[in-house]
Amino acid sequence: MGKFHVLILLLVFFSFSLFHGGLSRAIKGKSQGGSEEEWGYVQVRPKAHMFWWLYKSPYRVEQPSKPWPIILWLQGGPGASGVGIGNFEEIGPLDTDLKPRNSTWLKMADLLFVDNPVGTGYSFVEDTRMLVKTDDEAATDLTTLLMELFNRNESLQKSHLYIVAESYGGKFAVTAGLSVLKAIDAGKLKLKLGGVALGNSWISPEDFVFAWGPLLKDVSRLDVNGLKKSNSLAEKISQQLKDGQYIDATNTWSQLESVIGANSNSVDFYNFLQDEGMGPVALTASEFSNGFFSVNRYSRYLSSLRVSPGNGDGDLDILMNGVIKKKLKIPDNVTWGGQSDLVFSYLAGDFMRPRIAEVNELLSKGVNVTIYSGQLDLICATKGTEAWIDKLKWEGLQDFLSTERSPLYCKEDQATKGFYKSYKNLQFFWILGAGHFVPVEQPCVALDMAGAITQSPAAAEAS
Repeated sequence: MGKFHVLILLLVFFSFSLFHGGLSRAIKGKSQGGSEEEWGYVQVRPKAHMFWWLYKSPYRVEQPSKPWPIILWLQGGPGASGVGIGNFEEIGPLDTDLKPRNSTWLKMADLLFVDNPVGTGYSFVEDTRMLVKTDDEAATDLTTLLMELFNRNESLQKSHLYIVAESYGGKFAVTAGLSVLKAIDAGKLKLKLGGVALGNSWISPEDFVFAWGPLLKDVSRLDVNGLKKSNSLAEKISQQLKDGQYIDATNTWSQLESVIGANSNSVDFYNFLQDEGMGPVALTASEFSNGFFSVNRYSRYLSSLRVSPGNGDGDLDILMNGVIKKKLKIPDNVTWGGQSDLVFSYLAGDFMRPRIAEVNELLSKGVNVTIYSGQLDLICATKGTEAWIDKLKWEGLQDFLSTERSPLYCKEDQATKGFYKSYKNLQFFWILGAGHFVPVEQPCVALDMAGAITQSPAAAEAS
């Protein structure tokens, strides 16, 4: 797609922002049924600025007994951009060619994308000392942003907010969920929390690293020698975590990824049926060895899933630092993704820290918790997810585990797309044929799942 056509599309799909105090807002014209958009910055702390982008669904269904939901999407990394990746690559209204996405989750809810934590995507800090070092610090900043958005907007307050996260975003989601509840209870936040959904989430790093070797051995990607090397480093990580040596554990995790890469001939950590770099641009050795599954790694894998891989006009970095940056009137000195690697570095001490206790606490408080997992994911493999679920102290766990699964289908297609089970406020979706990025690789069943998670009025109409 040429630049001229991109500009024409922008005129059709977008209007420009109006600034009100610290927030910039935009109302979109007739697009996808006439939806509206708002976006802007919130200064969550001095010299720390967080960017958000809210889409109001053109598919809204009014039903008094079921309020129209809002999904807050949190990306992983840490350092990957929800405003960029989650929006244009996964569930937003437009893809990276600025063409309408048929499987957009706007069909089930309004969508709020946030570049979280500060330093991610368009979010930025004026002083790197303002970058967060823990998941809890990130949760506090995110809660501050939600207070700014919801407390002044009675329309948003009528909806239930569902925090839906992918990958490392799951750790942000559970800590943010608890922070939000605390702020609500204290009367500081006018918001209704509908639930938390953890998609292929890095909740218990120890359980995942122990899953990698056996899983890859079972699918013939590692032999006995590779399995021994993998398990040896996993044991080392386990001991480091027991000793509270979290940064050392992060460094060993990086070594383990390199060992698995070398012994599997570079298996893809997002889909173990593929090789790393099967997309149009291969990772360099240095990028693989540093262990960061960051923006570049996300984008390159997702690029390989598009129908026309290698289309330069579909490049996310070019898009976000080009026409989208201009549309959103992002400050000239801010580069999308410019501080992402720093975000990861500053969180190195929390990266391998588990968040199982936070899941327990959410469940015990009655919060709806959904877990979903792509069958072919390696980095957050289903085998590891099931292992940390078994460690929950929640009183309903044994009843949940003994509950029978139900198969999932999509529309008239009678092929099995996955399985589902639920007990009280915990539900689990096993999604077949998908790797790390479930909404991309199984868009139909993922959209149905989004409707089920949010109890969307649109889901009832679609069924």
